[in-house]
Amino acid sequence: MEIFDSHTHINAPEFNGETAEVLQRAQALNVTKMLVIGYDKPSTGRLCSLMERYKGIVYGAVGCHPEDAANYNDGLIEYLKSSLAHPQMRALGEIGLDYHCDTPREIQKEVFISQIKLARELDLPISVHNRDAFEDVYTILKETGVQKIGGIMHSFNGDAFWAQKFLQLGMSLSFSGVATFKNATDVREAFIATPLERILLETDAPYLTPVPYRGKKNEPGYTRYTLEYLAQVRGITNEELAAVSYENTKKILRIK
Repeated sequence: MEIFDSHTHINAPEFNGETAEVLQRAQALNVTKMLVIGYDKPSTGRLCSLMERYKGIVYGAVGCHPEDAANYNDGLIEYLKSSLAHPQMRALGEIGLDYHCDTPREIQKEVFISQIKLARELDLPISVHNRDAFEDVYTILKETGVQKIGGIMHSFNGDAFWAQKFLQLGMSLSFSGVATFKNATDVREAFIATPLERILLETDAPYLTPVPYRGKKNEPGYTRYTLEYLAQVRGITNEELAAVSYENTKKILRIK
């Protein structure tokens, strides 16, 4: 059994000095590949080092997070282009809208649209962050023709209605430890409503730790616990969910 963590931040300061051990623990839990997200220049630099050291295990994505949209400028665009030229880079992200943060919404929208256009220019899928902004994220994805590149709704936290809306745009849905939380009934219903061939799994480590480790620092290996929980919800084997989500992630990220 092999598991692909489609969104993790082992390049974050929380993992300084322990990435080798984190990767060993992931391997022990059958998490054999991961998409690591660069969210600023220091984290992207660490990501590039990880991709060189762990070829075939660590793949990358980089983008301007909506929290940082006010810092988006021509210099950052050129930096993103340069970083995304690395052969292990497989997506532009995470990008999107976060209406819980202080960045003005109109700036977030402009930056989101700009980065989708950049992804289309570079022919890369996108990893989408959506917090309290379903209507606007959906509208922007639809109007910018996201179907031409495809992508991932990272840590999907909507209900079955929104799952169908994003699936109709050609997006795949990635489910995190949130789905194991007691009050996440809507997310589990969305998971059940999503075709198996459009399901991905992730940790968003060091955040969103699944049960039974909720409250502790998350890490890529814990994708295993989300998988086991969701396989039971779906009434399928762990091996079946691992195999289909692994291949789905490889397909979206164009990994042979």
